[in-house]
Amino acid sequence: MRAAGMLLLLLMLQCSLGTADDKPTTDSRQQAAKDAREAARKAIVRGPSSIALRDQATLALPEHFGFIPQKEATALMLVMGNPTGDSLLGLIVPLSGEGAAPGSGHWVITLRYKPEGYIKDDDARHWDADELLNSLKEGTEAGNERREREGIPPIQVTRWIEVPHYQAGNHQLRWSAEVKLKNAPDPDPTINYNTYLLGRDGFISMNLVTAASEVGRDKESVRPVLDAMAFNSGRRYTDFNSSTDRVAAYGLAALVAGVAAKKLGLLALIAAFVVKFAKVIVIASAAFGAAIVRWFKARSGSKDSAA
Repeated sequence: MRAAGMLLLLLMLQCSLGTADDKPTTDSRQQAAKDAREAARKAIVRGPSSIALRDQATLALPEHFGFIPQKEATALMLVMGNPTGDSLLGLIVPLSGEGAAPGSGHWVITLRYKPEGYIKDDDARHWDADELLNSLKEGTEAGNERREREGIPPIQVTRWIEVPHYQAGNHQLRWSAEVKLKNAPDPDPTINYNTYLLGRDGFISMNLVTAASEVGRDKESVRPVLDAMAFNSGRRYTDFNSSTDRVAAYGLAALVAGVAAKKLGLLALIAAFVVKFAKVIVIASAAFGAAIVRWFKARSGSKDSAA
């Protein structure tokens, strides 16, 4: 998700949690956005709470975090022009206001379940981080021709934010790469900090979307929620039955280099959406803009009073 797209989505989410008095607008796009925000505000589950994720896993949502269920999360993503598919489980957002967790910021975590089958993790012992990064760069570059044909700015992978590392004890893969605009200034690019939890029949992705300048702080702030996910008994990675269960067609290295390159292409589409409709959003959303200003003033005031 590029910086403009991420910021707009995060502001949309934060406004939905902090305000309920947006003025009505006749613009259909803005009305859809308002309806999605209001539905999310009403549906949000506040931690601490135990949240069932289909028949696969359970999220022990900690205090100071909020969970937006699949239906309302899908509506929010769609008004941003982001295809969701059946894999989306929901969104996790920070709860602002009194008692908020230290370091709460402008981030969002997307939760998805991919029933790809059992992913063998043996290649994690032998992979080369430089080679993985080069594969990710090449895959992204190969997609730039298509992006430019579709009017999407080309992007480039520049470096690891966090080198891929696999924790065999809890079957978690974590990694993050910096993705910047290729032909334009991009001083504080959006970062996708990826955590994959492997299960018997597939994996759950927990994708933290934040800014490069804040990823160090935010990844520590969200660690309690990233560690609060577990597959249910019978669905765990260790429950795999080689005589009956389907094995995925790829391993962990391909999950980083191959699947990620496709995801970056999808994220670039969001940038095109924001660029295409930026003027419409600015001109036709006075009420939405006012809500953003009120939210920032409220956040600033709470910080000043706490200082």
